[in-house]
Amino acid sequence: MASHPILGLIYIINSLRKQGVDTRALLQRHGLDLDHLALDARIDRSLELRLLCELAQELREPSIGLSIGNGFGFAGYGPFSLLLLTCDTAQEVIHCGLRYQQLTYLFSELSFQAGDKISALTLSTLPLAEPARRLMIDMQMAGIYKMIRDIQTNLNMDLYAIQVDLPYPKPAEAQLYEQFYGCPVQFDASLARFWMRNEHLQLRLPSGDRSANALYRRQCDQLLLGLQQEQASGNSADQVRAHLNLFTAGFPAAREVAAALGFSERTLRHQLRTQGTSFRRILEELRFARARQLLESSQLSVEAIAGQLGYAESAAFIHAFQRWSGCTPALYRRQQQQGPVPAAE
Repeated sequence: MASHPILGLIYIINSLRKQGVDTRALLQRHGLDLDHLALDARIDRSLELRLLCELAQELREPSIGLSIGNGFGFAGYGPFSLLLLTCDTAQEVIHCGLRYQQLTYLFSELSFQAGDKISALTLSTLPLAEPARRLMIDMQMAGIYKMIRDIQTNLNMDLYAIQVDLPYPKPAEAQLYEQFYGCPVQFDASLARFWMRNEHLQLRLPSGDRSANALYRRQCDQLLLGLQQEQASGNSADQVRAHLNLFTAGFPAAREVAAALGFSERTLRHQLRTQGTSFRRILEELRFARARQLLESSQLSVEAIAGQLGYAESAAFIHAFQRWSGCTPALYRRQQQQGPVPAAE
C-alpha cells in the first residue's frame, strides 16, 4: 500500500478549521478522528485522495487551496527538510527534492525542465473532475511555493519564481494568485509550472554542509526504502479499485493511476499480475458495475453512458457490455424495468 504521513492531512484540516470549515462529518464518514491519531501514523494515499475529492465538493471558496498549501510546516518534513537546508546550491535543493519527493505530501509527480536562461519546476496533474482538480493543483503548488519561501526565510536567500503557470481557466479571483506568488501567473497553461532564472539556481546556501548532508541523505534513503517495501507488500488491486472509483466521467490510464499511488507503471502492473489480476480486468469490472448502476438508476442514453465510461464510440461500449452480460445495454435496462433477471455469467 502507498501511504502518506498523517501529518499532511492534519495540516490540511487545521488550515480549513482556521478558515471556519467544519470537517468533522466528512472525517467521521471515513472513520477518522484527527484529534486522536498518532502524529507518526500513516494514511493510505487512495483514502486520503478520496477524502479530499469529497471535501472539494463541500468547499465554497474556490481559491482555498492556496491557504491549505500555505499551511504545510517546513519542519514537518523531518530529515528531508534538513537534507535540503544542508545542500550546497539551490539547484542541488531542486534535485534532492525531486529524488526524495515521495517523502513529501505530494500526490502528483514533480519534474525539472532545464533551459538556457530559465528553467521550470513542473507538477503533473491528476485527471480528477472539478472542483477536485483545481483544489489539488492549488494545494500542491502552494505547498511547493511555501517550501521555497521557508528555505529563503531560513537562509536569507533571494530564490523566487519569475512566473507561475496554472492549467485551468482564469478565475474571477486571479489577482489573489499573483499576490500570493508575488509574480505574474499564466492561466490556461498546458502544465503547472514554476519558472526560475538559472542564475538563481546557482546561489550557494550559507548552511551548506557536506557531512550533515550525507547523514540526512542516508536517513532519507532509509525512509524511501521503507516506503518501497511497504508498497511492494500492499494490495495494489484494492488501491487501484479505490482510486478508479473516484472518477465519474471516464477513467485515468494505468500510468496516471500508478503515479497517483506512488508507483511506476511497470511496478504496478507487476504487482497486479502477482495478485492474479490486471489493470484492464479491474477497469472492466468497474465499468461493468458503473454501467449497470447507470442503466438501472438513470435516464441517460446509452451514448451518454458510453461517454461517462470513457468510450469514444457507443458501439464499443455496447460490444463490451454484451461480452460482460450476454445482452445489450438497452435490453438489460428493459429487463431491469420489468423485474429481476437471471444473474449474468
